[in-house]
Amino acid sequence: MRADRLLSLLLLLQSRGRMTAPELAAELEVSVRTVYRDVEALGAAGVPVTADRGPAGGYRLMDGYRTRLTGLTGAEATSLFLAGAPGPARDLGLGAVLTSAQLKLRAALPATAAGRAARVQERFHLDAPAWFRDADPVPYLEAVAGAVWDQRVVRARYRRWAGEVERELCPLGLVLKGGIWYLVAQQEGTVRTYRVSRFLDTEVTDEVFDRPAGFSLAAHWAESSRRLEARLHRGTARLRISPRGRKLLPMLFGAAGARALEGAEPAGADGWAEVELPVETEAVAVGDLLRLGTEAEVLGPEPLRRAVADTVAALARRYARLPPNSPEVHAASGTDRPGERGVPS
Repeated sequence: MRADRLLSLLLLLQSRGRMTAPELAAELEVSVRTVYRDVEALGAAGVPVTADRGPAGGYRLMDGYRTRLTGLTGAEATSLFLAGAPGPARDLGLGAVLTSAQLKLRAALPATAAGRAARVQERFHLDAPAWFRDADPVPYLEAVAGAVWDQRVVRARYRRWAGEVERELCPLGLVLKGGIWYLVAQQEGTVRTYRVSRFLDTEVTDEVFDRPAGFSLAAHWAESSRRLEARLHRGTARLRISPRGRKLLPMLFGAAGARALEGAEPAGADGWAEVELPVETEAVAVGDLLRLGTEAEVLGPEPLRRAVADTVAALARRYARLPPNSPEVHAASGTDRPGERGVPS
């Protein structure tokens, strides 16, 4: 590992020029003290690293010095497939490996191509997690990823809605969807999907399994996603939506909302139009549809319209009542609120 780190340090100085010890430490994910030792080791090996003091100081290579020791290891070459997703690469334990691979690749490129690669990295960024949601904690992701790569059986304790279960899994692949990691694994001959954040414990065994012949992770995920959507969308709601509601529909309902708009009837003189939107169970659909607020009216089916109306009526009754601690309630009862006008709280 130290030899790889020394080469990464050398390539950082070669590709970026002068860098301070804290900057190098951050890039290499080591301490500043380790950087000092590594710089000394490079100097002892004959690499002309010079140290400039002062506010604009740092380490740099002697002018004109370049190395061609840029051969990629197997892990580094593999990690390049995650070059556009540094966050997921770090989750998988490949952050430092990816950085090393990118440095080697840049050092091996001609100056013009290296400059273009730098501009791409500066101007394009992939942020995998969904908006307004923290990434799931995935303490066992790296272990599971290793088991996927080495085709080793995993014994896992997993949290389901109904409680904890223990499973023996043959991990076939990992999928990152909307910032959430999923493991696709074979369990007792059936391929299933597990949310990695729900693993409570994992043990990677020495037992090696054979992957199912012809299994395609991408094809399996596409088909399972289609089945999930079909299973969730059990009904169709007929809505009347405002012009603003038409803008909200794809934002709140994703692809289903976009498809509903494509099949919408022409808008009337008031700008409102009728659409048919796939929905889940009635209980879920009521909450989802209420997110449209006053920009939509549920026309049918009748049970769903009635359920929405009942929920709205219940909310109206609740908000018609004054909160127990409001000034108006205390004024009407002739009592003081605790802590006011000298009354001890």
